[in-house]
Amino acid sequence: MLAASIQVSGEPLSAVEVQDICDRLREDGVRLLSVRGCRVSDRDFGRLCRGVAASRCLAQLNLNLGVVSSIGRARHLADALAANRSLQTLFLHGSPLLDAGLEALNPALAAHPALVCLDLGDCLLGDAALALICGMLPPDGAKSGLRELTLSANPRISTKAWARFSVAVAHSSQLRVLNLDYNPLGDQIASMLAVAVASSRTLEVLDLEGTGLTHQSAQVFLDMVENYPTCLRVLVLAENKVSPELQQQISDLLSEGEEDGREAPPPPPGHAPSCALQPIREKPLPWLPNSNSGPPTVMLTSGVGESLLAENER
Repeated sequence: MLAASIQVSGEPLSAVEVQDICDRLREDGVRLLSVRGCRVSDRDFGRLCRGVAASRCLAQLNLNLGVVSSIGRARHLADALAANRSLQTLFLHGSPLLDAGLEALNPALAAHPALVCLDLGDCLLGDAALALICGMLPPDGAKSGLRELTLSANPRISTKAWARFSVAVAHSSQLRVLNLDYNPLGDQIASMLAVAVASSRTLEVLDLEGTGLTHQSAQVFLDMVENYPTCLRVLVLAENKVSPELQQQISDLLSEGEEDGREAPPPPPGHAPSCALQPIREKPLPWLPNSNSGPPTVMLTSGVGESLLAENER
C-alpha cells in the first residue's frame, strides 16, 4: 500500500473525518498529515494523537496555527510522540504553547529517535522553553539532534537566554538550518550568532529577517565570511537596518565560497555536507483563516515528494 499525503487547511473536522484519518494512520497509509488551522474537538484531537502514536510510517505532521491550543492537547501530543518512532518533521508554528506546553512536550521531543525538523515559531515561548531547546542540540554525535529548527517570532525570550542559545548553536553537531526571524535580537545577539556560525561545522542556513540588526552586526558577518572558513551558504538579513549593498556583498561572498569550493570545516563523522536547504515553514505574517463554507479540502497523493523528507532519508 502506497503511503498518502493528507492535507486539510483552515476547516472544521468532523468526528467521521477524524476517524477516517485515524484508520489510515493505523493502516500505515499516511506519510504526511497536515491539519494546519483546523478546528478539532478535544476528544477528536486525542483520537488523532492515538493514531499518530500507532503509525509506523508517518514522517511529517503539521499542526500549525493553533491546533495545539491547550496544555491538555500538548500532553496528548507528548504521549503520541513518546510512542511514535517514524516522525521526522513536526510543525507547531502559531500554537500557544507557552513554556508549560514545551515542558510537557520536551521529554518526548528530546528522546524521539527520528525527529530532525521542528518548527516552534510564534509559540509564545520564554526563557525556560529556550533552555529546554538547547538540550535538543547535542554537542556531539552520541545522540540524535535537530537538523532544522524554527523559533521565529518568540519575543518573550530574553537577551540572556538568546546568549546561552548561541553557545548551544556553536557546539551543535547536527544543526543545519536555523530560522530566528522576527525576534528582537539586536546587534549584541546577532554578533554572538556570527561567532556561533564561525564555530559551527554544520550550519548552512541562518534566517535573521526582521530581528533589529544594523550595519554594526552585519559588518561582523561580513568579516566572518570574508576571513574564516564556514559552512554557511544562506544568510537572510532582509527587513533590518542593513543596506542592500552590504546584504548583497555578504550574499555574493557566500555564493563565491560555494562555487569555488572554499574550504569549510570538516563535517562531524557520519554527517556529509549538503547543499543549501530551503526551509518548508510558516512565515510569521498575519493569517486569515479560510472560509468555513463548503467541505474541507483533503489532498491524497500516492507518496510524499517533500524535499526535506527526501533529504532526511538519504
